[in-house]
Amino acid sequence: MTLLRLLWTQLTSMRTALILLFILALAAIPGSFVPQRPVNPIRVSDFVAENPALGEWYERLGLFDVYGSPWFAAVYLLLYVSLVGCIVPRIGVYVRALRTPPPKTPARLDRLPASTAGIAPAASGEVLDAAAAWLRRRRFRVAREADAVAAERGYLRELGNIVFHLSFVLLLGGLAWNTLASYRGEVIVVEGQAFSNNLTQYDDFRAGGAFAPSQLAPFTIWIDAFTAKFETGPVQRGAAREFSAAVRVAEGSGEPVAGTIEVNHPLRFAGTSVHLIGHGYAPVITITDPEGNVATSGPVVFLPQDGNFSSMGVVKAPDARPDYLALEGFFLPTAVVNEQGPHSVFPDALSPELFLTVWTGPPRAETSTPESVYSIDKEDLVQMTNADGTPVAFRLAPGQIVELPDGSTVEFSDWRRWVKLQVSSEPGLWLAGASILLAIAGLMTSLYVRPRRLWVRVTDAAGETRVEVGGLDRADSTDTLTEDVAELAAACGVPAVASGQELVVSEGERT
Repeated sequence: MTLLRLLWTQLTSMRTALILLFILALAAIPGSFVPQRPVNPIRVSDFVAENPALGEWYERLGLFDVYGSPWFAAVYLLLYVSLVGCIVPRIGVYVRALRTPPPKTPARLDRLPASTAGIAPAASGEVLDAAAAWLRRRRFRVAREADAVAAERGYLRELGNIVFHLSFVLLLGGLAWNTLASYRGEVIVVEGQAFSNNLTQYDDFRAGGAFAPSQLAPFTIWIDAFTAKFETGPVQRGAAREFSAAVRVAEGSGEPVAGTIEVNHPLRFAGTSVHLIGHGYAPVITITDPEGNVATSGPVVFLPQDGNFSSMGVVKAPDARPDYLALEGFFLPTAVVNEQGPHSVFPDALSPELFLTVWTGPPRAETSTPESVYSIDKEDLVQMTNADGTPVAFRLAPGQIVELPDGSTVEFSDWRRWVKLQVSSEPGLWLAGASILLAIAGLMTSLYVRPRRLWVRVTDAAGETRVEVGGLDRADSTDTLTEDVAELAAACGVPAVASGQELVVSEGERT
């Protein structure tokens, strides 16, 4: 038990809390330099592929998920326990201090840092009443004695210290709550289509360990239109000027409500934030097989590859017969073909064109294995060729149709824009933000509140009322202490003070 008590004492000391806070800051550094799997799993995969030996050690040490690793959680919990164990006893001490009356009047007031004395014309009882009234008006706690008055103020200083330290506990709790219960998902939605807040609808989804699907707020967003404007002048040509999505939102089975999502101006409702984080183009493509059946039709998302939105994508027609068909190529919003090859020279769709190649192979049986919509599995496919053996490659402008050598047709009828939405919920963020404000408030209180004690003693001698006044600051600063002592003496009716004459306040002896 003695050993446990010693360990607990060491753990709950402020020194240990500061050391643990420093260790936590050091532990967070790898999260800024090493790619993190929850944030960017592709970068993690690339890092492991390029550095297999180092990647294996990073994996063992949990450096690819620093904030979710056991050792980071251990330091976090130890810091939390240390802070709680340090603060709780201080709260008890503070509560007892609030219940304790101001300390009794010292025997030698003239030895205090500031003191004065004089003869008052009033009786001792009247002097003490006047002193108590003056002290209460200045928010001192007053304790009346037989021949003296003791007063103290500045209890809020310690409260500010406690609030400041308590805010760190709340901050750690808010961050832990947010990490465990938050979620963030991303989804691409084409103009004219809708998204329902369901796990199966997301393209990418990350959540904390305590997340439950029931946390997803039931809502649907319709992307009615997306507006993108770019600079067309000679200065900063192609620079973004406006990105705005006109949407309708319906919570549950409610009526849709119109709204707008812009960059840095998310849509917020039901504890959920919807941010606009990306956009691009989705050409509307129709493929018919040699038998004249429509194998696929609709907008296809192409992903931008540069600042002028040269976009890469694939179009799959698994229902085409007798052979499987897939197209691969680029959508260029402002297409130019020169010595550099096909490329886009402006991000807006001023002269859109498609540049595609064709892959074909035997029909594939449907399986439950997930397959990327942005790449083609070419394991059993071959590139379609013309009669002369050259690969089939063609370009299409909106409204054009091309017939392939096997009798299939590809039509580029139109194009639409797509937006990338980030849907997130961070339930503990408000607590973390409030704790920071609380820390500032506590710090300001502890810096500007001055704990101060004042005493007044009266002595009846030879028919006169002798008044002694003394003061003591419990903080380092003694600003205005002499003024308070002088004013209190004046309130007691000491003639030298009451008549406005100069009052000498002693600098009390130190023993």
